[in-house]
Amino acid sequence: MNHSAPPSAPPRRTRRIVLVSLAILGVAGVAVLVRRPLMMTAPACMAGRWHGCYDTFNGPLLMMLVGLPLPALLVWALASLRRAAGVTSVWRMSLAEVGMVYGTVPMVWLTLQPGPGAGIVPGRVSLIPLRDLITMGPVGIGGNLLVFAALGFFAPMRFAALGSVPRILALGAGCSALIETAQYFFRLDRVSSVDDILVNAAGALLAGLASRRWWRNAAEVPSDQSHPASATTD
Repeated sequence: MNHSAPPSAPPRRTRRIVLVSLAILGVAGVAVLVRRPLMMTAPACMAGRWHGCYDTFNGPLLMMLVGLPLPALLVWALASLRRAAGVTSVWRMSLAEVGMVYGTVPMVWLTLQPGPGAGIVPGRVSLIPLRDLITMGPVGIGGNLLVFAALGFFAPMRFAALGSVPRILALGAGCSALIETAQYFFRLDRVSSVDDILVNAAGALLAGLASRRWWRNAAEVPSDQSHPASATTD
């Protein structure tokens, strides 16, 4: 008696190609949306000048986009080392480690840039929830959603202990609270707002939910488990 075989899952290589293609399209879309402000800082950044590049909001974003081949090369190098050592899930682990650092550090840099009255104006605090959302505007809200989006997306893929909605939310809120506290104590002429914490945490959570398929799989297999005889490379 013949039984029809169940449809096989798409090859891992195909899934990888799709994911990489989507990531490239996403970066290209962001670049198109912000191309004008980024091009304004391009001359200063290409000349290596600190003023006009790294002390602006546009400069670090431009350099982050230009430097994308470097983290891609680092992901490949880490995956190759892990594959040689017989570690499982080499691509997921390597991409998660590089992605959460490369996608988070420039955003934290932007939030810690001092204002014109830094060191002179005393720290300001806004503790009334939702009051500052109106003054943020769409651009401000979108930017705050992205601050810890990479951390929320990649951290639970790398660390199985973070693979739950409350923990991702707590991670985003805790990191954001540290940033707001630093803005206040270093007197950076920035308002330390509870709304920033709420939006930052929401961005981390939304990004974490977007990668849920992969961090739920990561929770099933210890991230540092090695199988020298039959290593997988998903």
